[in-house]
Amino acid sequence: MKKFILILLSIPLFVRAQQNSIMIEGTGANIYVNHTAAPKENFYSIGRLYNISPKDVAPFNKLSLENGLSIGQIIKVPLKSMNFTQTNNVAVDEIAVPVLHKVDTNETLFQVSNKYGKVSAASLKKWNNLNSDDITKGQNLIVGYLKVKKDLSAFAQQGTKIPNADVAQVAVKEKVADKQRIVKLIEPITKPAEKDMMVVMEKKDNVFDKTTITDVVPEKSILKNKEGFFKIGFSNTGKSESGTAGIFKSTSGWEDGKYYCLHNTAEQNSIVKITNPANGKFVYAKVLDVMPDLKLNSELNVRISSAAAEALGADNSPNFNCKINY
Repeated sequence: MKKFILILLSIPLFVRAQQNSIMIEGTGANIYVNHTAAPKENFYSIGRLYNISPKDVAPFNKLSLENGLSIGQIIKVPLKSMNFTQTNNVAVDEIAVPVLHKVDTNETLFQVSNKYGKVSAASLKKWNNLNSDDITKGQNLIVGYLKVKKDLSAFAQQGTKIPNADVAQVAVKEKVADKQRIVKLIEPITKPAEKDMMVVMEKKDNVFDKTTITDVVPEKSILKNKEGFFKIGFSNTGKSESGTAGIFKSTSGWEDGKYYCLHNTAEQNSIVKITNPANGKFVYAKVLDVMPDLKLNSELNVRISSAAAEALGADNSPNFNCKINY
């Protein structure tokens, strides 16, 4: 499985590669980090940096999404399930960046645990290489991890592997000769030459027999044609539009059919159908985010990955006419 690589032009975040520690604020379900707005930044660029929709950031600050930001303005960026984890929930195209808490006077590990979603003391000790429950004032403790896209966020430079975290699992259930077979993806292989390691468990006489195989790659086997991997997740709500599509460079989709796009109206992570009316070809693409608020995107309805454009037969020009259903 190839790493998902997405390159967007003119993103100022890469110019300003931040190396500052990410410090957590708030308690319980109302946790966030403070971000100081830099020149040319807006809610969209901040959203890409912290892997969260700008539609979540603006209202969290009681601000309008359409309004600009002032240099030095403090923006609270909420930490939610989409961009924050205290387990091992990190996607293949994401990387985990430590989020820190500064220990206060007389504060205990148990209090820190309760303050941030009741994360286990065992996890806190594991993440911070602690041999005991003893902590001291002023000490920075990792209390969770910001999940950012590897090729969209400058914070990715500070990414790390979560210590001793189990690899995220994806379970698929299916009937095989009246037997329950459970297939779990236990290790996403990133080297192109290798196949995905699978574990197959079959129930026989109420006992699960486990067999490890390496010749089953369900994600690629689903790809029957160039319509794409995400076809199975498409749900047509009756919304449609016609307009212009742009293209961004990506190494994703060339082999596994995982096509992605940027769209300002469809929900993030939803699936849209994109048709090239010139030849009738269509693909299904997952919405990563809204399009960056840049002049080059002002006349576009959608921006799709280069692999999707090739499948549509539209990779010979920077822009082309399209129809979008979602």
